[in-house]
Amino acid sequence: MLVLGVDPGLTRCGLGVVAGRPGRAEFVDAGVIRTPAGLDTARRLLRLEAELEDWIARIAPDAVAVEQVFAQHNLMTVVGTAQAAGVALLVAARHGLPVACHTPSEVKAAITGSGRADKAQVGYMVSRILGLDQAPKPADAADAVALAICHAWRGAAGQRWAEAAARAQATPAAARTSSAARAQATQAARAQATPAAARMSSAARAQAAPARAATAPTTTAAPPAWAGPVLVRRAS
Repeated sequence: MLVLGVDPGLTRCGLGVVAGRPGRAEFVDAGVIRTPAGLDTARRLLRLEAELEDWIARIAPDAVAVEQVFAQHNLMTVVGTAQAAGVALLVAARHGLPVACHTPSEVKAAITGSGRADKAQVGYMVSRILGLDQAPKPADAADAVALAICHAWRGAAGQRWAEAAARAQATPAAARTSSAARAQATQAARAQATPAAARMSSAARAQAAPARAATAPTTTAAPPAWAGPVLVRRAS
């Protein structure tokens, strides 16, 4: 699965591309989209959209993972981040790509095993997982790569479950016969192929046992043969 991770931001939007599956990941590309602070918000978002379009057209990812926006003390930062995330979701939907949102804690837990890891620990584990000498620069790109790894590992498993469920729903009802019904059909076929004498139930055999015991010849133990008088000698 080829995943494009997006760490949204209006000033710096990190992008990271990873090819991977659960337990494995390979680095493909990383970068940052920058928009000048002097531009009005609408034009900054338009530039962000154009850059994302170029990345998706060049990389052709299988899925897009966007970091979920969470509350911060700086309200303007939250608004800009949410707007950038909305642009990423829009571009992905335009190309018909599946999109998933992951929280920062979820990404940290997937990469380091702890949802409270700091940026240095995440960057170190990203370099270890991808076999790089160091994590991608700048930090926004490294965060996007970590996001892509998280989705490649966790999202791939969820996608397989969804595909299996879709195949099960698309299968005709006759082909979805339960294992219990198949087992009953197998037993019935075996019973028909077995001779009637060999299919005598245990209950029938138990009922036949007393009858066989009644008709069986009885034998009486013969008395011991007479060996003649026994002589007893008295002591003088």
